[in-house]
Amino acid sequence: MLLKIAWRNIWRSPVRSWVVIVAIALGVWAVIFLMGFSTGMANSYVDSAIRLEVGHLQVHHPEYLTDREVQFVLPQADSVANLIAAGPGVQAVSVRTLVGGMLSSARGSHGLRVRGVDPAEEAALSQLDRKLVEGAYLPEGRRNALYLGKKLADRLGVRLRSRVVLTFQDLEGNITSAAFRVAGLFDVENNGFEEGTALARREDLNRVLGRPGAAHEIAVMLEDAALADTVATRLRNRLPGLDVQTYMQLSPEIRLFESQISASVYIIMAIVMLGLVFGIVNTMLMAVLERVRELGMLMAIGMNRPRVFGMIVLETLLLGLVGAPLGMALGAGMIRWYGRHGLDLSAYAGEGLSEFGMSAVIFPDVYPGMYVELAAAVLVTAVLGSLYPAWKAVRLRPVEALRKL
Repeated sequence: MLLKIAWRNIWRSPVRSWVVIVAIALGVWAVIFLMGFSTGMANSYVDSAIRLEVGHLQVHHPEYLTDREVQFVLPQADSVANLIAAGPGVQAVSVRTLVGGMLSSARGSHGLRVRGVDPAEEAALSQLDRKLVEGAYLPEGRRNALYLGKKLADRLGVRLRSRVVLTFQDLEGNITSAAFRVAGLFDVENNGFEEGTALARREDLNRVLGRPGAAHEIAVMLEDAALADTVATRLRNRLPGLDVQTYMQLSPEIRLFESQISASVYIIMAIVMLGLVFGIVNTMLMAVLERVRELGMLMAIGMNRPRVFGMIVLETLLLGLVGAPLGMALGAGMIRWYGRHGLDLSAYAGEGLSEFGMSAVIFPDVYPGMYVELAAAVLVTAVLGSLYPAWKAVRLRPVEALRKL
């Protein structure tokens, strides 16, 4: 009975009710879009860090990560990689030789880290072959080929087939140099990686390093990031003499970034919900003051104060239950569209996003639990917004209320 009365009451003034419904719908839509956009940015950053740099897991010599000295090579790296690749949940494995040094051209020099890889293994893990913009990705049969970031090539003033000299420390601690030819250029929309990393064939780098078969790192890509801890524990048990770490351990900034994005999402939700509270209070208080005579009559014929209070709260909840699904449908539709086609920000913040390792094209994403959280937030907001108007309604005295014109 009370529900039926409340439903009829909200449509007695359709304009006012639709103002509240539209306000709730727009608030919900804005929160969903901002949540999806923030999650998309976080996903872009994390995916870039995992794909290009750390993978889901890495295996090193126990002392390598302390100083990253070239002499700390992995024993029997290829056999270890085969063992890892045969395990469940493993998608790709790349054995890497890593050296830090100076890359010089006729126009300048720049410090960087060169990654010696098997082209097929690395392509399966980092997908850097897909980022090719000029030339070829470490072509077969070309000795001392180098795969450079486009920004680093511009900085050094080199182009395809340009000769560059790599200077670094070999396994004996001696400074050594070798000439390489630029075979291809890549663009990954990550300025730090483009300017600080180059790829060469592992056999070429090992030949200059002075030890065929040497490797400093085994990077592992899993079928699901959630398996990282489980697979890492299994590998630690099977490889007790090696250092196995997950991407969260290798790059704690990923966890920090995700937590900051998550916190910002809830702050945005709180701000929007706070605005809705004031809007609901204002509208429902107006509705109560316009219905003083009606409320006085209801109390005079026997409706007690708790039922009047409940009726006002129920009216507000019904407005929320109409507005929230509309906003969710609008927000979900927009997330689905931009999640498929992407939101291109290259004209506004492309270079700035690249500085932070994010793509200029953001693909918004909202996990299903967010809709549940938002629905709960709207209902709580509706209840909070109705408390003061409902309190004003129950304070009316029936006799005085009936005298109101």
